[in-house]
Amino acid sequence: MWQEKGNKLQASFKFKNFAEAFAFMTEVALHAERLDHHPEWSNVWNKVDIQLCTHSAGDIVTGKDHALAAVIDEVFTKYKTVSSSR
Repeated sequence: MWQEKGNKLQASFKFKNFAEAFAFMTEVALHAERLDHHPEWSNVWNKVDIQLCTHSAGDIVTGKDHALAAVIDEVFTKYKTVSSSR
């Protein structure tokens, strides 16, 4: 589940391995580009941490962030081989 902390939506996702985590990030990147809204994220082996905020609105959470979060959740459903720590 996404949590709002410090003017950012935050979530962590776990995968079977690095390749799966990277595939997830690649798919999310394509959606983010289409939406012209890009996440702050990091990846270590099988874990992807994501933070969303709208920089053009003063670094706060907006509808753009919630929309991207929903897309990310939809992409993640393809990869639910390991429980997420969201």
